[in-house]
Amino acid sequence: MAVFLADEWFNEVERLTQEAGDLNVSPTLADTVLNLNVTGTAQGDVQAYLANGLLKKGTTDTDTTVQIDEETLKSIVLEGDMNEAMQAFMSGKIRIEGDMSKLMALQSVKPSAEQKELFKKIFAMTEQA
Repeated sequence: MAVFLADEWFNEVERLTQEAGDLNVSPTLADTVLNLNVTGTAQGDVQAYLANGLLKKGTTDTDTTVQIDEETLKSIVLEGDMNEAMQAFMSGKIRIEGDMSKLMALQSVKPSAEQKELFKKIFAMTEQA
């Protein structure tokens, strides 16, 4: 088990992703690049980014950054709870700096069967609080 967003977790996600092979990511998701500043983690603020449908540690070259707390991100990433995403955005728990249209485009994206299988494996190896 790995703590969500800890270095060990990112390493394990990378390994599982490589094992999964082609995730059949939708074109919208494949074209979306966002930086994330995740607050409220045991490691302090964590910088991550979404590119080609994958969450990775660090930052990348994009003009859009999402400010989000760990619990909200965990609900969205591990449980696929898009209702949580919309509620969090409306209540100010998710803030966007830059091009908001990039995030809005993700509203209609549905994960592929391959992504759902990878999410199950990631959820299974993630330490639950």
